[in-house]
Amino acid sequence: MATSAKHDYYELLGVERKATAKDIRTAFRKLARKYHPDLNPGDKSAEEKFKQLQEAYDVLSDTKKRQMYDQYGFYSDNAPPPGYAGGGDPRDPNVNFDFGGFDFGGGSGAGGAGTGGSFRDLFSQFFGAGRGGAVEQEHEPGGDLEYQIEIDFWDAVRGAVKKLQITRLDSCEVCHGTGAVGTPQTCPTCNGTGQVQQAAGKMRFNVPCSRCGGTGKLRTACKNCGGEGRVRRTEMIDVRIPAGVANGGRVRVPGKGNAGTMGAPAGDLYLRVVVRPHEFFERRGNDLYTKVPVTVAEASLGAKVEVPTIDGRALVRIPPGTNSGKTLRLKEKGVPSARNGERGDQYVEIQVVVPEPTDERVRKLMKELEEVAPADPRKDLFAKAGV
Repeated sequence: MATSAKHDYYELLGVERKATAKDIRTAFRKLARKYHPDLNPGDKSAEEKFKQLQEAYDVLSDTKKRQMYDQYGFYSDNAPPPGYAGGGDPRDPNVNFDFGGFDFGGGSGAGGAGTGGSFRDLFSQFFGAGRGGAVEQEHEPGGDLEYQIEIDFWDAVRGAVKKLQITRLDSCEVCHGTGAVGTPQTCPTCNGTGQVQQAAGKMRFNVPCSRCGGTGKLRTACKNCGGEGRVRRTEMIDVRIPAGVANGGRVRVPGKGNAGTMGAPAGDLYLRVVVRPHEFFERRGNDLYTKVPVTVAEASLGAKVEVPTIDGRALVRIPPGTNSGKTLRLKEKGVPSARNGERGDQYVEIQVVVPEPTDERVRKLMKELEEVAPADPRKDLFAKAGV
């Protein structure tokens, strides 16, 4: 039987038929807070709208119920399975009754509101409200947050404590995250029983009270958070940057994500680290690469020179006859690993600085050197190039 637009569950919640369970839950919670009877006292239209929303959510949030609704256009615990043709012994508990072709219209029974409409309307009203109509807060863990933080080279190498301003959902200080204030009151609709009797013609049903959700108690929604139990808050926090964190790395701050609902644990805060480059040290993994200039005499005769490291100064032995581009290794002078503290190495690239021939004596010495130690460093160049 076709579903009218008035009772189309997907249209009521404002979601598509391919919506995920999360989309349905989000849409319901948003609309439920808007139309909840406690937030709209005396508004009968809001109360009726709330009942319809609860009915829609009860069916669409359950996989099996939603499957039946999508196939038949309604849901009922007593609905016949696909292909059932009716008949059978009504006393058999395994028999489902086929009400096809009947119209339960008119009439109202004692203690219940008048009902009318189609077969689908009947089962939508009496079997589609299993969760009741109250806004039931779920124990839902808080979501994680991710921020980006920029630090300099030395903060990444040595570690640091940085201040960071974040905006997160925090537990409401008025209701302490419960979404309600005050002492729960006895529901006047069901007199605290949690159930009400409804009737259609000669059929009577006990169903969960839509006002209190079957609990028999009414909660007063917290006005500070609108019943959500959480409020958006901006705060300044101290973040510890571990020594050795790399560019693009992530730092986890436990419990600083969005707060959970109803006492559920908060999410975590993740910081994506951007490290500003250094003028002298180039980092590759946990190793450092540097370039150190030496004179012609130091490169030719060999020498011991001081070079910068992240620990201060260190002596490097230049072997005799060292050419530009040669790389020397300083063991465990690199960056400590953020995971286990093991240090990388530092690699020093030698750059031979040739003196400018501005002085006549320098020019003379260079010519004498060429005569004493003649060499052609390009003799194999064209052979290697194959030209």
